[in-house]
Amino acid sequence: MGNCKFKWKSISLGIVLFFGISTSNKAQNKVWTLEDCIEYALENNLQVQQNELSQKLAGFDLQQAKYNVLPDVNGFISHAYNFGQTIDPFTNQFANTQVRSNSFSASSTFTIFNGFRNINTIKRNQAQLKSSQFDLEKMKNDISLNIANSFLGILFNQELLKNAESQLKVTQLQIDRIEKQVKAGALPEGALKDINAQFASEELNVVNAENQLNISKLNLAQLLRLESFEDFEIVSPNLSSFEGVKELVSPEALYLSALETMPEVKSAEYSLYSAHKNTQIARSGYLPTLSVSGSIGTGYSGANRQVVSFRDPQVIQTADFTRSGEDIFTTTATPIFKDKPFSEQFSDNENKSIRFSLTIPIFNRFSARLGVKRAIIQEQVSDLNYESAKLTLRQNIESAHNDAASALKRYRAAEKSVAALETSFAYTQERYNVGIINSFDFNNEKNRLINSQSELLQAKYNYIFSTKVLDFYQGGSISLSK
Repeated sequence: MGNCKFKWKSISLGIVLFFGISTSNKAQNKVWTLEDCIEYALENNLQVQQNELSQKLAGFDLQQAKYNVLPDVNGFISHAYNFGQTIDPFTNQFANTQVRSNSFSASSTFTIFNGFRNINTIKRNQAQLKSSQFDLEKMKNDISLNIANSFLGILFNQELLKNAESQLKVTQLQIDRIEKQVKAGALPEGALKDINAQFASEELNVVNAENQLNISKLNLAQLLRLESFEDFEIVSPNLSSFEGVKELVSPEALYLSALETMPEVKSAEYSLYSAHKNTQIARSGYLPTLSVSGSIGTGYSGANRQVVSFRDPQVIQTADFTRSGEDIFTTTATPIFKDKPFSEQFSDNENKSIRFSLTIPIFNRFSARLGVKRAIIQEQVSDLNYESAKLTLRQNIESAHNDAASALKRYRAAEKSVAALETSFAYTQERYNVGIINSFDFNNEKNRLINSQSELLQAKYNYIFSTKVLDFYQGGSISLSK
């Protein structure tokens, strides 16, 4: 029976491990699109998570500011024993024995007017929450742009590697052809050595391209906080039909559109509004505060006693005499006391109060004045930050527009250069094959073509990234699928 249980446990553990390993391999073998990378990075970025927690705290501050306009209510209960002489609070008489007392009360205070401090605090906290939300959006935008830049870097290095491998294959074919010609005596032995040297150089280019590709994958994997990048693969979008646009949107139009959407400007705008409300809060220190408070309470005292009956009357001789000298007698009855019940005292001892209070600031060691001056300066700082955010946005848009225009011109020029060099190289290859030119001239022309193709790739991806930045400033999402 024990062996049977052990077998079932082993089988269960094997199933769990199998599915765990399968899931792990599935995650590692995932092919990432740009959208996948951006979404994953935003979900797992530590700074984003910290900012989201800070926003929750700011939300709590806003809730507390709203609750502060409500009256507070407090209850009070006491149970006490007194030994020795004291004045009972409920009978107002001296008590010389042990007295137990209880008191119950509830009080509430409501601020009627405090210079609109509570209202302005709510508005200030609302603005601070909105500002932090736009800060988070700005952070996400920066992360998305970094991801897009790294993603395009991988695509660029992949194409560089393909070009390098393609050139290596062409050189290998040439080696095979020259070997045959050397064996046939059509070419000297030096021609084979030259082409082998060219092959070694191009092999190094392939290795360098592979290293650059691995580095770009590592950079993106680190941005995504992946544990390994060896199996990290991305989806290569179809950019074979890439063509640059004929005309870009003007920087002024981009700027006017971005003013309404860019979170860094909105954050600075709400920070300025928050600073303005903070100044109004500081000014409330000059104004009086009107509040109303009320309370209700009752209690019980063990010294509070009541007469329940009298003993039999007794005739007692007084110290007085009549005019004729006769004694004067009086009748007295001794009362019998009993503790007053708790229920009766609870209603009999009930007391209520309501109080209005007006606090007028007369002299507070200039704290209100300095607080206002400090708030005004902070408001001026926020105003400058707002103007600086708009200026920075304009400069960034102008730079991005200039980068896109320059990259497009560079791409057009590189495109023409590659077309011309491909024609030239085809002619050079024909001449080389028939032995009209030597290997040095051939390799020189080939290197010119390789460099021109590399320049075309750089211009292509620089332009793609620049246009994505311009789309981003127009409020568009970052994607290579459109």
